[in-house]
Amino acid sequence: MASLDKPPVVTSTVKWRFPAVHSEGQKFAAIALGITLLMTIVSNVLFWPFLFITAWVATFFRDPVRTTPQGDDLIVAPADGLVTLIERVAIPRELVGELGEQPLVRVSMFMSVFDVHINRTPIAGTIRQVVYISGKFLNADLDKASEENERQHFVVEGHDGRKIGFTQIAGLVARRIIGFVKPGDLVAAGQRVGLIRFGSRVDVYLPDDCTPQVVLGQRTIAGETIIGRVGAPAATGVAQ
Repeated sequence: MASLDKPPVVTSTVKWRFPAVHSEGQKFAAIALGITLLMTIVSNVLFWPFLFITAWVATFFRDPVRTTPQGDDLIVAPADGLVTLIERVAIPRELVGELGEQPLVRVSMFMSVFDVHINRTPIAGTIRQVVYISGKFLNADLDKASEENERQHFVVEGHDGRKIGFTQIAGLVARRIIGFVKPGDLVAAGQRVGLIRFGSRVDVYLPDDCTPQVVLGQRTIAGETIIGRVGAPAATGVAQ
């Protein structure tokens, strides 16, 4: 119970605001808006469909503010999306040098075209590796997309020396993976590290001393949802 002789904590009002459009998407929104305005001259019938497309493009590249939970024992979601896989798998060969050769638990988050596509680092620390690999554009929900699709691997080393690997994977519609960081950069937990244009997936490889805190079918929020915790019991079941 709080002491009665202490003054109350002063807080400020938090207000909702419409998410900004990320700079990577502003040019696409501007192009869509220009075409929409042109349609007012060409055809009133076409104006409304193009107006809808413009709104969708702006929404796709939305960049909402996120509040990241703090703690050296926490691993937060790097992506908005649906948890489609929690399974111990072999490490991608590109990450073996940083993460070792033993299989690790992979948590996969599938992003639809309606999800926020800004990706964030799961922990604070130093970016140790960024590896881009060109590839196919299979359905990102397929397991083999981890090995065959266009993808970009990251490894971030925490202040305690723990390393977390995570991978952006392009999908059927995605045609561009963009990274915002490079090896040697210092990052805060939940900091923006990249985006994938138009639908895709992000995989996170949890160290053996970390247990999953999400379940299959659960939706994650990048930079906010705790997907792993050091030394804690694993979450069980399937989201309803």
